[in-house]
Amino acid sequence: MNLRVAWLVAMGAAFGSVVVAQDNVMKPAAVAATQFVRLAAFDFAVLLPAPPPAGSLAARVDLEAVLQVQAWRTPEQIAWAKLVENDHVFNHAALLGAWFTAEGLPLTAAFFTAIGDDLRAIDPVAKQPFRRARPWAVDERVQPCVAQPASTSYPSGSATQAFVWAELLAEMIPAKRDELLARAHRAAWGRVLGGVHFPSDVVIGEIVARAYLAEARKSAAFREAQERSRNEVNAAVRGAGP
Repeated sequence: MNLRVAWLVAMGAAFGSVVVAQDNVMKPAAVAATQFVRLAAFDFAVLLPAPPPAGSLAARVDLEAVLQVQAWRTPEQIAWAKLVENDHVFNHAALLGAWFTAEGLPLTAAFFTAIGDDLRAIDPVAKQPFRRARPWAVDERVQPCVAQPASTSYPSGSATQAFVWAELLAEMIPAKRDELLARAHRAAWGRVLGGVHFPSDVVIGEIVARAYLAEARKSAAFREAQERSRNEVNAAVRGAGP
């Protein structure tokens, strides 16, 4: 998408000059249960660049991208935005095959449920230092085609989830890596299509995904659950055959 490429170039230049204030450091509290990480391990005010300041050129570019995507979105894009609004890891069956089901892969289902617990706990902690308003609250011309979340906008938890899923599934099925990562990018962009995130929100969501995975890999419980899931998936792939 040419608009997305142009936006990324502009935002890359803008973010390159961002300095994050050190007095905005959040000390996370255990506000929700996590399975594989400690919330206190993440200092998102330091880890993440701040979003574009309100009224800045970068913020205007961000908003213009949302408005242009809204003007151009097709019925198919709206349907995709509605699908990823409540995305589920087993929606990857459309890419991986009919064998990829929660019923057929109970260990994998349990693994991704635990990851979901972690990501739901991390999302408000990641957003708290920034408290960025959602696009429709910034400009009334933005008309979301999906439900309007009550949380703030930056970073995108949906994008974080999409990239975590893609990376873990790609480690289990390396031959599908490119397709899985492409789906993650498309799922993240679906939140911009839906009118509920700015492009910078979803780009930074990918950074949160990498931070989560780096921390989770330190956990023996995570590594054991991942290995059980990988073995289960590999057996299912062999059983599905060519």
